[in-house]
This record gives sequence, structure tokens and C-alpha cells, in this order.
Amino acid sequence: MYDIYKETWDALIAEGAPFHYKEIEVRGSPMRVYSEAPPSLREIWLASAAYAANDYLVFREERWTYADAHREAASIANWLRNQGVNPGDRVAIALRNYPEWLLLYWACVSTGVTVVGMNAWWVENEMTYGLKDSVPKVLFCDQERLARYLNIRDEFPDITTVGVRLPNTTAGVINYAEVIATGGDLPEVNVDPDTDACIFYTSGTTGYPKGAQLTHRGCVHNIMNLGFAAQVNGLSTARINNVEPPNPEEVEPPSALVTTPMFHVTANNCLAQGTTVAGGKLIHMYRWDAGEALKIIEAEKITSLTGVPVMSRELISHPDFDHYDTSSLKSVGGGGAQLQPDLVGKIDKAVKNASPGTGYGMTETCGIITSIAGTFFLDKPASCGPAMPVFEVKAVDTDGNELAQGKPGELWVRGAPVIKGYINREETTAETITDGWMHTGDVATIDEHGFIFIVDRVKDMVLRGGENIYCSEVETTLHKMGSIAECSVFGVPDDRLGEEVGVSIYLKPGTVATADDIRAFCLQHMAKHKIPRYIWLSDDHLPRNANGKFLKRELRDTLDITEAV
Repeated sequence: MYDIYKETWDALIAEGAPFHYKEIEVRGSPMRVYSEAPPSLREIWLASAAYAANDYLVFREERWTYADAHREAASIANWLRNQGVNPGDRVAIALRNYPEWLLLYWACVSTGVTVVGMNAWWVENEMTYGLKDSVPKVLFCDQERLARYLNIRDEFPDITTVGVRLPNTTAGVINYAEVIATGGDLPEVNVDPDTDACIFYTSGTTGYPKGAQLTHRGCVHNIMNLGFAAQVNGLSTARINNVEPPNPEEVEPPSALVTTPMFHVTANNCLAQGTTVAGGKLIHMYRWDAGEALKIIEAEKITSLTGVPVMSRELISHPDFDHYDTSSLKSVGGGGAQLQPDLVGKIDKAVKNASPGTGYGMTETCGIITSIAGTFFLDKPASCGPAMPVFEVKAVDTDGNELAQGKPGELWVRGAPVIKGYINREETTAETITDGWMHTGDVATIDEHGFIFIVDRVKDMVLRGGENIYCSEVETTLHKMGSIAECSVFGVPDDRLGEEVGVSIYLKPGTVATADDIRAFCLQHMAKHKIPRYIWLSDDHLPRNANGKFLKRELRDTLDITEAV
């Protein structure tokens, strides 16, 4: 089986084949790039105009065809140009998953303007940090985000604010309707492959989020990696089953359900961009609900459900699952967190025509590093698949020395999708990227077929429902509470979300604070998903090692979840 997989792989990357790659030097380091890769996302967007009559974006009763989307994106781009927003400038988007998010994105990246993806869950102090860090010229907000921003607006007198889907006029805020009334063709511009397409924030180990610089080259290569993954899996599977692979010209465009936030690479770079290239349809949900998802799958003939693993689990275990027609689904799985091995087989059995699939990646690699699906996933359910062709990969020890095959070590990757760095973080960039090698922070093994198995994390973080929550960030906030002397934050296993946030706290002598007091304080200073679900109030100092560091793993292992408050 894996001989066939390798033969198919080699044929797809051979000279003259669609995924042939070469090595060039970028930013002083060698880098693998696809020989036929378009230079920027502008070419990706312009090419999608060929699907003019196809449905593109759907939200409840609203629909945009590709022609509609191109007209609206061109209007946005011209309005931005009229405001003095030029290539290299930044525009921030603070919206929930409305279709306008993607229209704003394409308007910016196709004219050389950098998108700043604002986390829609950020509270005021987090928004303040992100805006001061990224310095956008324009901020697009929906009602919820605008309500938060208005409390801090005086700190940003130079930012032009646009309201999207606002129920009422707000003083000093331009209505989105004015923006899209601008009209005109998309402005002409040459976009350099190594300029920033977007800034996506990822939680930092110093307690502050880091703005990752995703380049046009990186995003384009992620799209091509998605295409390669689909082809190598599809063609290999067809050969193994001794059947003819489907004719690409006869395959209907995909129809995908957008379930995860657009300010993450899972939804934006992987799902949305991959679907756009194929002329497919994106159905946006107001918020995730498995019952509502089943209705949409039947009504819109959804072919792909991509989200964090909990969504797949909730879908197939929903009491109404058998009452809806899910036969249109071809792929169920996703990214953002590892698909648990038991779920792989359950998806295969529950969904009539769908194969389980997943990818492992990072914001810092513009999307996927690996991909696995179908027969190969069922055979290696604990694996996240092999690295895509333009990635070099290695597992290293603590000194950065490459380890022998099968030995666990930190996974390092190098290739076109690796980010340029973090804005305003030269030191962090230097610590994270060595000679082009991205330190993933994940401990992995690599087997004889090149398939990667993630076995642990070097980084001190909690992965809750696909969201990275860094323990130090939560600890930094907790220490602002005057009654807390010591705290240690760690992940607590959770069947639904993968992990929940737990914390052990030692209060200053003579002070009093309840778990409710602590959560109420956190609610004022951080997004809800970061607030500890499990709190242990200790009567003694927390255990430390000889260097004074808290013994987190030992501490977590001694705590009884039933005693948490």
C-alpha cells in the first residue's frame, strides 16, 4: 500500500509534473518552492473570476456568486485606495464569521494591503494590544466588536473605523454600505511574493500574543499543498482499490461549511482558500451548532466538514444525525487539534460516503504541514500524515541535533510556507526560526514511510477546542489579582474539547478569594475561552524544582478533578 503511495507521490513531484519543486534562497536560507506556483494571492483571486456564475458565499438567506464577490471586493479595494491605504499598509478585520470577512480579505491581499486578523473573542485590553502592535490604517468591526472598540477608541485617533452589519448609525463610524458603493475595477498592482499577506495572532509564551507574518508565497504554497494532498491521497486510493480516479472535469465544485474562526489558518487559509481555488461554495454559520450543521449539510449538499475534532464528534453523535441526508459529505475531519484515533474509525462508519481526514499545521506555516485521509488514516489513526513536498522536516534533540528515525524529538520544518517572523519581535523570531527552520514546539516521531506522529508538546500551552491557550498568558493575568501569591496553569484532559484550562493557586496569607472571584476577575481581562474551568485552591506553596520552577506535570498528576472548584 505504501509503495503505491510513494510511486504516486514521486510521479506528482517529477519534473514537468504539477507539483515539481526546486530550491531557492529566501531571507538568507534555502527554501523549497513549487516551480509553477503563482507569485501571490492576487493571481489566486483573479483566477476565481472564471467561476462567475457559481455560488460562492452563503449566510442564512444571503448569497453571493463569484461575480458578486469580485464586484464587492473591487469596491472595497477602491475605497481603501481613496482613503490613502496603499500596498504594504495594514487593515484590521474584527468580525465574527460573516461573509464580509472574506470579501475584505480578498480586497486587501489582491492589492498588496496586509490584513490584520483580530481575534473576535478579544476583550478591550487585548484589542488595545493588537491594534498598537499592528498599527492598521482602517478597522472593520461588527456590532459586538465595535461596542468594545468604542471604549478604547480615543487611544487610536488615526484609525478609520468602518461598521459592518450595524443596526444603527454610530457617530464617527463609516457604514460598510458606503464602502461597497464605491464601484470600479480592482486596482492594478504588482504584489511581491515575500510581502505580508496577513498578520494572524498566536498566543505568546511571554503572556502577549505574537503577530505572525504570513507571506503571499507562504499562503500560495499552502493552497498548493492542499491540492497535492488531495491528489496523492485520491490517486493512491484509486490504485489500491483498482478503480479509475474521478475525472477532474466531471467533479462538482466543493461545498464547505465554515465552522471555525476566519482569523485562523484552518478556516481562512485551508478551507476558504482551498475552496475558492476550486470554484466551490462556502456556507457561513453564525456559531457552531451540530443540529444546525446537519440541516445545512442536507440543504446545501455539503461535501466537506472541516473543524476542530469536537465538531465531528458532536455531529456524528447528534440524536438527529440519522434524520438528515449526509450522503453528500466526502470528507469529515479537520485541523486545529489532533483527531483522536477512536474518532477516525467512528467517522468512517457513521458517514456513508465520507472519508476521515486531518492535517497538522500551524499559524507559523500558513496552514498545513502534513495531511492524511481515508485508507491511510484508518491504517495509521495516530498519525497526522507525511509532510508536504515543499517541507524539509526533522526531529531534533534539545541542542538542535537531528535524531534517528523513530526517535522522539522536537519537530522542525523548513519550506516556503514558513512565516517571515513576528512583527516587532526580532528576538522571538530568532529564537523560533533557525536558518529557515521553524521550531514547532511539538515532540514527534517520524516512521519509515515518512508519516509523522505528534506525541507531546514542548510548548507550555493548553489546546482547547483548537484554540492555543498559553499557560503563561493566563498566569500573567492571574498574578494581577492582588490575593494570588502563586499559580500554575496547565491542561486538564477533556473528552469534548481535548483540554480545558486548570490552575492550582496558593493565596497570599491573610487574603481571601473564591473560585467565583477569580473567574470574575479573569472575565474582565481575558477572552472567555482562556478562563480556568478547574481551580484548585492550595493551603501550601506549590511544588517547585531546584531551579525554582513549578513542577507542573507532577502537580497536575496529584490533583483530583473532583476536588476542583
